[in-house]
Amino acid sequence: MALKSRLGFGMMRLPVKNGDPTDFDYEQLNRMVDAFMAAGYTYFDTSYVYHNGKSEEATRKAVVERYPRDAFTVATKFPTFSLKEESQIEPIFAEQLQNLGVDYIDYYLLHNFQTVYYDGVDGKGGVIKTEHLFDHANQWKKEGKIRHLGFSFHSSAKLLDRILTEHPEVEFVQIPFNYIDAESELVQAMAAYEVIRRHGKLAVFMEPVKGGGLAKVPAAVEQKLKEMDPNASIASWAIRYAGSFEGVICNLSGMSTLEQVQDNIHSVQALEPLTDSEKAQLHEVVRLYKAAGPVGADLEAYRGLKLHGVPVTAILEAYNMCQLQPDPGFSDDNNYFKNAAAEEAHLDIFGELPEECVILPDGTDATEMVLKAEKWLIENSF
Repeated sequence: MALKSRLGFGMMRLPVKNGDPTDFDYEQLNRMVDAFMAAGYTYFDTSYVYHNGKSEEATRKAVVERYPRDAFTVATKFPTFSLKEESQIEPIFAEQLQNLGVDYIDYYLLHNFQTVYYDGVDGKGGVIKTEHLFDHANQWKKEGKIRHLGFSFHSSAKLLDRILTEHPEVEFVQIPFNYIDAESELVQAMAAYEVIRRHGKLAVFMEPVKGGGLAKVPAAVEQKLKEMDPNASIASWAIRYAGSFEGVICNLSGMSTLEQVQDNIHSVQALEPLTDSEKAQLHEVVRLYKAAGPVGADLEAYRGLKLHGVPVTAILEAYNMCQLQPDPGFSDDNNYFKNAAAEEAHLDIFGELPEECVILPDGTDATEMVLKAEKWLIENSF
């Protein structure tokens, strides 16, 4: 049995020349696109902001101008985080259509929904509401300029449930999803996926290999995975995990070389979904992964404690996980803390936070350590 979801091409780590994110190596990129399409895959995911605002143009040149319109599916995203006033919305969308060279966009996402953009730090409404972003998106769909409306999401499952209740017109949600994030107290990937399916919506999974963090793993994790199957690559476990779920349009992979495209195609076509037994064994893999970080996996002593409205266990787990990633400052976990503080305590982490202490049940003062983790998350939030 093949994996349940297909492969999607993420256009955010494209091959470039001389390290310039806007100078694309089109010779290699075109070969990558051709290999992807020849294998029967059609979903290309870009954004208004990727590659310093040039990814949509690259998608046009490498895909739109080289293939018939009905041969590919294009997804792009409105830059919610850049929105200041409603007058920006229509010009940005018109520019996206021009960048892509299309009359309509197959899958249109409102980019990076978070507590601070949806509700605002004070809970009274963020830019998504105050600038009527959904009204514009629904009108574009009515006019046929977009075929399917969705959003990408980086916040709590509780907020996701409320958004989908308030906006039943949404058809799909893009979330980070892998076997580490599934159990994460802040990312809440499994809980978010379950909310999506409960509302009858489809999902798109991003970061199935956690930005490379599940391809190059701590030694104890590698040993355990090799015990489970000595012939399987380390990354294949992440690909199989993410590909084992129903109701998923595709698993996105940000690919930078032709070899990566070929490897992903081979992996997806050759692999099968995880068995229940293998899924159960991955719980031990997750524990070993966390244990390799500076904080470790056992956070039971901190259970029930909070700092600035956020569970201390979540703060420490997020900090711990970030330090294990190839790029700690861009590992996703770090970007959830500000939303948890806003949602639970209406606090702006970039402002002056109230002085609070973290005292363990045995009387140990853990404030310094937890504040260190919190400070790192704040400095690396974006």
